[in-house]
Amino acid sequence: MTRLDETAHGVFIIAVTPFHDNGVVDEASTDAMVEFYLERGATGLTILGMMGEAPKLSEAEAVAFSRRVIQRVGDRVPVVVGASSPGFAAMRDLAMAVMDQGAAGVMVAPPGSCRTDDSIFAYFSNVAQILGNIPFVLQDFPQATGVQIAPGVIRRVVDALPSCVMLKHEDWPGLGKITALRTVEGMRRVSILCGNGGLFLPEEMRRGADGAMTGFAFPEMMVGVVNAHMAGDPGRAADLFDAYLPLARYEQQPGPGLAVRKYLLAQRGAIASAAQRTPRVALSASDIADVEFLLARQARRLAEIGG
Repeated sequence: MTRLDETAHGVFIIAVTPFHDNGVVDEASTDAMVEFYLERGATGLTILGMMGEAPKLSEAEAVAFSRRVIQRVGDRVPVVVGASSPGFAAMRDLAMAVMDQGAAGVMVAPPGSCRTDDSIFAYFSNVAQILGNIPFVLQDFPQATGVQIAPGVIRRVVDALPSCVMLKHEDWPGLGKITALRTVEGMRRVSILCGNGGLFLPEEMRRGADGAMTGFAFPEMMVGVVNAHMAGDPGRAADLFDAYLPLARYEQQPGPGLAVRKYLLAQRGAIASAAQRTPRVALSASDIADVEFLLARQARRLAEIGG
């Protein structure tokens, strides 16, 4: 499989990890989920991300799940695997295992212990040394990690470490960070794909992002927005985004957001069960009523705009 590089663009869907109701990884749903995402235009898949319940998997399960996804995808799109770990040994072992299976690269977020610019740079220098020539994505997600990475530090990492080929931009608010990175003179250009459920995707594209690396139960929204923007039709991109925004906003809630996403994916036939591993948040009857109300409104709006 082709290795990840600085030219990556489009929509890399953050995939969920499907489980049976008893908590066992669902291999058949894994296959169905891959086809669901690819049929809706995903240009890449990212697995074992923060919304993929990666910390709930054993090391053996993580390797087996990665193998299943990579084999199912084949050479159709690149697969990025989340390899963040408190220890470098575990990171190295997982990264080497998935690259041997055919992954395109790995994604790494800094630990909460990185509190200064120098400590952040030192951490990613160690990551690059440990991973060798494996391309990696720098995940900038301060809401989850507690680590604030200034644009100047990102530039320092990018310029010093050739194996850093992508920024997963998930700062919020963070539009100014994209502008700073795209307008600074002399910085090596890397791919910027954005997260946060796509809630700022039209603005991020206008600031210079190359697409999205995030999850939403309707990946066709993100694909449509990115494709319309690339085709020079920001109005169409905005219309599509607006139609899906209420449900995307609801799904992006801290806490029940993953439960909403899995509920929708199960309703759409992408996975057989909305089951999560513990600790988990269950949807109430009122939550489900909210989702169904938003789904109906979304369908009406899409019909109006020819979505």
